[in-house]
Amino acid sequence: TALPVIETKAGDVSAYIPTNVISITDGQVYLQDSLFKSGVRPAVDVGISVSRVGGAAQIKAMKSVSGTLKLDLAQFRELEAFATFGSELDAISKAQLERGYRLVELLKQPLNSPMPVEEQVVSIFAGTKGYLDDIPVADVRRFEKELLEHMRSRHGSLLAGIRQNPKADVPKDLADIVASFKKSFAPTPVAGASADPTKTSAGEVGEAASKKTLATE
Repeated sequence: TALPVIETKAGDVSAYIPTNVISITDGQVYLQDSLFKSGVRPAVDVGISVSRVGGAAQIKAMKSVSGTLKLDLAQFRELEAFATFGSELDAISKAQLERGYRLVELLKQPLNSPMPVEEQVVSIFAGTKGYLDDIPVADVRRFEKELLEHMRSRHGSLLAGIRQNPKADVPKDLADIVASFKKSFAPTPVAGASADPTKTSAGEVGEAASKKTLATE
């Protein structure tokens, strides 16, 4: 097994060496400097990163919760770039943008902090199924931390079931557990904030898009 590491020039993956290595490997993880500087770490560019065997190596529960994740993040990056020009967004695009900010925040991972696959399933389930859509971006990581603590202390058998049964789907009661926990979660009060801090008017999206990403560092 080989793990080649290549530094691209100005982010150009179409150069001779990158394209040759890509052609003979089972996939690539592309780390982007601009994402790193904006606080997204690991700074994985989902649009360029590819795995040809990833699905075969995943447990069934992970496949179920992450099936649309790559597409959701790719669409989010396109919308984010579009919104920076101050363009008017329809309700669906605005909802995709808001969810994208939360998914990016959810997927951040501190250095030297490996995460068990069963906890990954729970976190991604909460993000892709919309449980974070009305949680303020600044509270996403705290929500995840407290949710996982709740799962470990109250539903350890469910986590063990996900880990020990790679062919099992997402437990049916996970949705009820996450929904119940969400009711008890208290967002952090923000001085001078509006009644609903998760809402952003269509006219404000373009102005706030770049600020939101930086604010999540």
